[in-house]
Amino acid sequence: MSQETAVYTHGHHESVLRSHTWRTAANSAAYLLGSGVLRPDLSVLDIGCGPGTITADLAELVPQGRVIGADMAEGIVAQARATAAERGLTNTEFTTADVHALQWDDDTFDVVHAHQVLQHVGDPVQALREMRRVVKPGGIVAARDSDYSVFSWYPRLPGMDDWLDLYRRVARANGGEPDAGRFLKSWAMEAGFAQQDIACSVGAWCYATPDEIAWWSGLWADRTVASAYADRATEGGHATADELAAVSATWREWGTHADAWFAVPHGEILARK
Repeated sequence: MSQETAVYTHGHHESVLRSHTWRTAANSAAYLLGSGVLRPDLSVLDIGCGPGTITADLAELVPQGRVIGADMAEGIVAQARATAAERGLTNTEFTTADVHALQWDDDTFDVVHAHQVLQHVGDPVQALREMRRVVKPGGIVAARDSDYSVFSWYPRLPGMDDWLDLYRRVARANGGEPDAGRFLKSWAMEAGFAQQDIACSVGAWCYATPDEIAWWSGLWADRTVASAYADRATEGGHATADELAAVSATWREWGTHADAWFAVPHGEILARK
């Protein structure tokens, strides 16, 4: 069985976790919450749980059930455990796992959820096969991934286009697919889900208030020069330190505009086994 071959582009620098800890089930899994799938007694596997904020929300929605959060990095799993403990949750557990070769038996979970995971893995079809294997017959695999090539923003500062081009090159060099959102249906069908059993939707994050713009521009400005992404950009020969500094400065300039606006579209699927 295949194992992970991709390198996680972002890493877990503070500028990355600033974004990841902002995520909730409400702002990042509304397509699942509104589907009527979740019930109080279900078992849920949350793949790529990160710092555990979405996982904790899911656990509160299945109080008589159980939620397992899984991630590749032991350090971030420890942070997820702390998130659940701070919220007094007793129906959660966390562990490391490789989505290409999950350690659970067939037909174990009612729901398997993955948020912004498939864009970063080496074999998203195999990942979905594994997610399908461990979900029960009649259960749901829920996946949501952004599509970088259709990110939109205003003002159209030239350096922002440089940022997007650079990010997509680095992500692909790391073995991922930054435009994953548009591929989810196709990947799910290749993984064994019937077309009629896949419900597709599109969701988006929109940053437009002064606080949102300052937060979004600041975290990308910092991430561009001080994170694993920055290291991979320079070590892979995709950009020099000076070029990264210029992109970072563009992010900060963009964030000073009162009319700044940014949209992040996501593809979403609910695939029934």
